[in-house]
Amino acid sequence: MLTGAVADDFTGATDLAAALHSRGLRAAVVIGDRPVPDEQVAGLDAVVVALKSRTAPVEEAVAASLGAADRLLGWGADRFYVKYCSTFDSTDEGNIGPVLDALRERLDTDRSVVVPAFPANGRTVRDGSLWVGDDLLEHSSMRHHPLTPMTRSRLRDLLAPQTPATVTEVGLDVVRRGADALRDALDAAPAGYLVVDAVEDDDLRTIAQATATHRLVSGGAGLALGLEPVEASASSPSADADADAAFPSFSRRRLVVCGSASTTTQAQVAAAVAAGHPTRKVDIAQALADPEAETASLAEWVRGLDDASVPVVYSVGQPSDVVPAAEAVPAGGAGAAVSAADAVETVLSSLVLDLVADGTVDQVVVAGGETSGAVVGSLGIGLLTIGPLLAPGVCWSAARTDDGREVALVLKSGNFGSTDLFSTAWEALA
Repeated sequence: MLTGAVADDFTGATDLAAALHSRGLRAAVVIGDRPVPDEQVAGLDAVVVALKSRTAPVEEAVAASLGAADRLLGWGADRFYVKYCSTFDSTDEGNIGPVLDALRERLDTDRSVVVPAFPANGRTVRDGSLWVGDDLLEHSSMRHHPLTPMTRSRLRDLLAPQTPATVTEVGLDVVRRGADALRDALDAAPAGYLVVDAVEDDDLRTIAQATATHRLVSGGAGLALGLEPVEASASSPSADADADAAFPSFSRRRLVVCGSASTTTQAQVAAAVAAGHPTRKVDIAQALADPEAETASLAEWVRGLDDASVPVVYSVGQPSDVVPAAEAVPAGGAGAAVSAADAVETVLSSLVLDLVADGTVDQVVVAGGETSGAVVGSLGIGLLTIGPLLAPGVCWSAARTDDGREVALVLKSGNFGSTDLFSTAWEALA
């Protein structure tokens, strides 16, 4: 059985692939519609297609998701997983509801669970509402997200404006009765979407067991962590052993780039400063006016540092650095309006490309889903091999660029990872 997954951003794709990998499945990430030889997919247990669709126009997101599903069907996938952020990042227009509607129709199935819970990262669902740590979603830092501000917590209220389908809540009391009782409740519910409570890993295990025969499921990566581990046999080593043997070694310089505005990434930047890492903030005005000049300036700065250093290039170090998503200015006299977020993505992805292409850097930590997508796109990567896990939802991956260079990447959601991640991530590659 091949599990095919569609992820709405690049960090979410590696997050899910790492979770599947940790359960013993041979998993890889395919980048959008980039060509990948069939032999690279053969023998895998799970393929996650990474899209850059979370904040795309609805029509584009749906088209890209259907294209990914068709590609997975062509590879033989018979079970599907729609992966979105554990904080349900979306607007009243989408894109979670429209994508799920389209895939339900394409896969000829009438229902899907909705399970964003990821207890290991503080995301839980109680009484149908999503919590981030001790805060309801609407009271968390996600309320101020520049692209998808989350001002409600009840998942039914978030999903209902995005879809004409019925949205049903399944409470924790049903989950705690066990997989058989939950399966019966899910089967008896109206067609549409089933928001299922989960506050502990055991709850995710119950949900995974109850939905084992469902053609389509949806959620964060936590649901995959609820899968029963696949035991390795003597003739078939585990995915972990395979990865340990196959993951390449890297010897050039290291780099961190941060396009995320999340409070977690801000704390990680502050920790890097405190640890003595060389840090430099992207000059937003210069990035908007002349992105090539800003990229060249940052690249020159990195090349001038000691080879053993871990430079950190970031866009937001404190809340006052956040530029509203709606703010746009003419780009370098070209006449087109460019947002500050777009300018940062352009500069950071170009910086990584320049430094990898000339052999300066071969190990990069990228913070932020949109930035990760831009970086992978600039490098021309088609497939990511999953490597060492660093934290829940955070792992190393290995890839080959358009020009044949091997590079190690951490594609990290802005909200994930330990505070000292920018200092400690490299230990797993030692």
